[in-house]
Parts: sequence; C-alpha cells; structure tokens
Amino acid sequence: MTVSEGPVLLAPLFSAQLSVMSWEVAGLPLHILVIHAAVVLGPLAALSAIAYVLLARYRDLLRWPTLVLTVVAVGAVWAAYLTGENFFASERFANFSGEALESIETHEDYAETLRWIASGFGIVTLVTAYSFHERTGAIRTVLGALVVISAVAMLVWVGLTGDAGSRAVWG
Repeated sequence: MTVSEGPVLLAPLFSAQLSVMSWEVAGLPLHILVIHAAVVLGPLAALSAIAYVLLARYRDLLRWPTLVLTVVAVGAVWAAYLTGENFFASERFANFSGEALESIETHEDYAETLRWIASGFGIVTLVTAYSFHERTGAIRTVLGALVVISAVAMLVWVGLTGDAGSRAVWG
C-alpha cells in the first residue's frame, strides 16, 4: 500500500481534521479492492447468523464460523466506508457535479447508514453467539429476533449501497 501526498498514517489520530491521502495498491484506489470483501462477506455473515438462530440442529457447528464471519464482515464494511471517504476526497472527484455527484452522494449516504447497521449487527450477533446457548425463554427469543432483524437489515443495506455504488460508476 502506498500513501502519497499526506502525513504518516498516525497523523489523523492527533489532529481534528483528516488530511487527504491517496490510499492505493498497485495504482488502484484501496476502496475498489476493499468493497469486494464487504459485498461478499457482509451477506455471508448475515446468512450465517440467520442460520445460527433458526437452525438449532446446526447451532454448535455454525457458532464459530458465524463469529469469525461477523467480525471480518463488520471490519470490511468499516474499511470500505473509510477507504471510500478517502477515495471521494481525492482529486479525482474535484470537478464532479450534477448527476454524477448526486449518484456518488447517494452511495455515500447508504454507506454511512450501512456502517452503523453493520456495527449493530456485529454487536448483537457476537452477544447472541456468546450467550445464546445458556439463555432460555424471552431473552433467547429477543436475542434471536434481534439477530435476524439486524441480519436482514445488513443484507438490504449491503445491496442498496452496492447498487448505488455500481450505478455511480457504471451509470
């Protein structure tokens, strides 16, 4: 990964404003590479979490894959969001206006919501996978429902965000 036209990577931790750095790998913006992880792993984690809750027979088998997929997927969504912010702040978009800019802003709006949905999904799924086996009754039902609802929201928002991003690029 090369960093050009910017301070060292730790500098944003010490300043209130993020300066523009171009995060690239082999000349490609890092965002273009990272989004594929979010688009693939986000839905996989959501489907795994739904299966974990609904398929009691396979719950022990699905517990660790669901935990790992969830952590990696949430990390991928946040990485996609942060690299997208960096990519949009680059000089490539300095002269964008009109419909092209509106398409990018729509994608950005979905991504801002997706990062919080992914975070909520991650927290609920981790708590549930950690304590679901020991819970019974209403608590178990509520935890299961929260996982399914947040997983469906994750599926929908990954789709909406990805669709808006592809429309911004490909028209």
